[in-house]
Amino acid sequence: MGFDDRQPVSFTTLMTSIYRRSSKPVAVTPIVLPTIPLTRTGLTPFTWSRFMVPWLCDYKGWALFMDIDMILRDDISKLFALADDKYAAMVSKNSMKFEWASLILFNCGHPSNKVLTPKNIESAKSLHGMNWLKDEEVGALPGEWNHLVGYDTPREDAKLVHFTQGVPAYEETKDSEYAKEWNTDAQAAMGTQPWATLMGHSVHTKVVDGKLVPKYKKE
Repeated sequence: MGFDDRQPVSFTTLMTSIYRRSSKPVAVTPIVLPTIPLTRTGLTPFTWSRFMVPWLCDYKGWALFMDIDMILRDDISKLFALADDKYAAMVSKNSMKFEWASLILFNCGHPSNKVLTPKNIESAKSLHGMNWLKDEEVGALPGEWNHLVGYDTPREDAKLVHFTQGVPAYEETKDSEYAKEWNTDAQAAMGTQPWATLMGHSVHTKVVDGKLVPKYKKE
C-alpha cells in the first residue's frame, strides 16, 4: 500500500476497511519511501515506489498494490481469487489509463516483471500505462474493483472505492460519492470503546485512578 505521511488517516482508514471485511488472513505493508532503495517521487511519495512490489516480494507469488485513497466495501480475498497466472499483472482497465496503476494485482514471479528493479524504476520514462508489459500480459479486473469517484459513472455496487480526487476528509471532497462509508471506516479506524468497557473490570483500575475502584469494584 502506498504511504504518504501528509495523510496518515487515509492509510489507517483503508487498512481498517480491509481488515473489517476480509474473510482470510491478510498482511498490509506500507511502502515507506525512506525504507526502500528508491528516491524518486512524483505527486505522491508512492508515485514510483508502487512498481517495487515484485522486487519487495523477491519476485515470488501474488501481491496487490493499492493507492492510499481507497476503501474496500467487500472481501479482499475475492479480489485475490481473480488472479490468473497467465498474466504478469491485472488492473481495472478504466478509461483513464494513467489510473490503471492505482491498483495492480502483481504476478510477482512472472518473468516480465523481472525488469522492475530499483535501478530501472529510478530511471524509467513511464510505467503507469503498464508499458513494460505486452498488452496480452495485462489482465482485466472488473470495474467495481477500482471505482473512480468523480470520474466513473456513479454506481451502488462498487467493491473497492478510489477517491482519486481526494478522500472525504477535505472540505473540497467531503460530499463525494461514498463519503459516508469512508467516514464510517475512518471513525472505526480512529475510535475506541470507552475505557470502562475495556479495562473497567481489570486489575488496572487499582492503579490508574483511585476514584475508579469503587465504581468498578467486583462484588
